[in-house]
This record gives sequence, structure tokens and C-alpha cells, in this order.
Amino acid sequence: MNKKINYISVSILTLFLSFTLSAQEGKVTVDQDSDIDKLLEYKKDIKTTKVFRIQVYQSVDPDKADREKSNFLNTYEEWPVEIVWNTPNYKVWVGNFATRLEADRALSKIKKDYMNAIIFQPKLDTKQQH
Repeated sequence: MNKKINYISVSILTLFLSFTLSAQEGKVTVDQDSDIDKLLEYKKDIKTTKVFRIQVYQSVDPDKADREKSNFLNTYEEWPVEIVWNTPNYKVWVGNFATRLEADRALSKIKKDYMNAIIFQPKLDTKQQH
């Protein structure tokens, strides 16, 4: 008899809770700073380009990076070379390869003189480059 009363009580309680839970409605209001909208618009305007580059050298000394850039250009004239400052290092980046295959082919040539060279994909902000 006790089990039957417990069963009925639990059944009624479960039925009651399911009705009250299904009857709830929610409304969410978000107050956000107007700067967030500006930031989202700016982010939409930035077009990121996927390219592959090869990093052949990095140093905290800008003169050493500049010398390495000159040395690289004396040996390899077919790719553009630039020095990029990325705190705290000056990095010598080579090429602007559209595919990983192109970058791999260039890397196989470059590795003869620059064993620590690596391929990577920088995040480029085309809005800032113009």
C-alpha cells in the first residue's frame, strides 16, 4: 500500500512539474556597448588572404636580420624577401606562395642554405597593406 501511494505521489508530482516547465517562456534582452557594433563592422571589412611564406631567419638584432636578408637575396633572387618585426624579434620572411605545394618546392631549395627554415601561414590584414 505504501509503495502504491509513493508511486501515485511521484507520478502526480512529475505530471505537475512537466506542465509548469512547458509553460515557461523566456525573453532575453542584451544591452551592449555601441563600440561592439563598430568592432563587428570593422571585422567584416577586413579581408584575410591565405598565403604561405617561409621564415628563414629571426633575431632580436635588426642589423643581423638586414644582413641575412641581403645574403638571402644574393643567393635567391626569385622570391620577394621582407623583414617583419614581431615583438621582440625581427623575422626574415620569404615569398608569397598561393599554395602549400609552391612553398614546399621553394623550401626544398632554401633548406640547402637555411636548415631551420619553416613554412607558415601568416594572417594578413589586406586593409592595412594598401
